[in-house]
Amino acid sequence: MLNLPSFEYQLKNSENKTYIFDVIRKKYIQLTPEEWVRQHFVHLLINQKAYPKSLISIEKQLTINKLKKRTDIVVYNNLGLPQLIVECKAPSIKINQTVFDQIARYNLNLQAKYLVLTNGLQHFFAEFDLQKQGVTFIDDIPKY
Repeated sequence: MLNLPSFEYQLKNSENKTYIFDVIRKKYIQLTPEEWVRQHFVHLLINQKAYPKSLISIEKQLTINKLKKRTDIVVYNNLGLPQLIVECKAPSIKINQTVFDQIARYNLNLQAKYLVLTNGLQHFFAEFDLQKQGVTFIDDIPKY
């Protein structure tokens, strides 16, 4: 049981695998523990925080030191600039400094104002100060 609001989801089975419908990518995605967390968080952003689906991107590719990486969730503002990055882990993965370092590296490129780390059980929210290049942990992310 995740520490995130439930939502109406669509599952299908094929070749002994379960897939969940992703409303952002508009297709069925293989259901892994990390994907379960990602889908719950996407629906929290849409249903609880009122972020428009059109401003949400999932598994966006970026290049860091010539390595291709993928962000779990990026939410953009109306100007098309990254506003929020969410790093999702499976519930069995502990949120630690290594995970925080991962999202911090992504944010060196993206420069989003808000960072979220979640494994579906624990959630950490931070606000990034562009001028000071530092973060402050906060209680929650703002609504759209």
